[in-house]
Amino acid sequence: MPPTPLRVAIVVFDGFSELDTFVTFGLLNRLSAAGWKAELVAPAARVTSMNGVTVDTPQPLEFANEAAAVVFAGGLYTRAIAENSAVIDRLALDPLRQLIGGQCSGTLLLARLGLLADVPASTDIASKPWMVQAGVRVADDTPFHARGPVATAGGPLAAHYLATWLMWRAAGLDQATQALNQAAPVGQRQDWTDRLLSVVRPFVPDR
Repeated sequence: MPPTPLRVAIVVFDGFSELDTFVTFGLLNRLSAAGWKAELVAPAARVTSMNGVTVDTPQPLEFANEAAAVVFAGGLYTRAIAENSAVIDRLALDPLRQLIGGQCSGTLLLARLGLLADVPASTDIASKPWMVQAGVRVADDTPFHARGPVATAGGPLAAHYLATWLMWRAAGLDQATQALNQAAPVGQRQDWTDRLLSVVRPFVPDR
């Protein structure tokens, strides 16, 4: 059975992390033939990354409220954004109908939106003090953690775990494996894909 078409909002702000953003973006759009579409979402029509890459963002921030899945990338200014009610109040996410993920400092936005509750969260080393200050239990030495429809990943290169979780949850194991195999390093396809799936497997309900 083919996967259900899915629209994904990847939320970015000025100073966003390229790895957090584009690894997830590229992997999820491997399912474009099945109707999936991951799109960059921001408060402005154009944003610039932490290393000076400027991109157009085709969807407004409010698109995250209607997307089937939402991913918050990390970035240089996430802490200030989390304290900016003018931005946060534009978001009305619903874990009852959406899959929601946070990457590195993007996990702080999940906390700010009240999406983590008592769930342990993975985040990067630099963001850990902010998460602790926000009252979140940080899952040390764990690159990925999820409970139900909410997931967190720590470290920019943990983005492939978050993408794997989203694809597996919404499209099934076969489609996720196919997408990962297409992106795998030559000569390492089986090992690379198996490793990603083994990290995510404990957090995917039986389908």
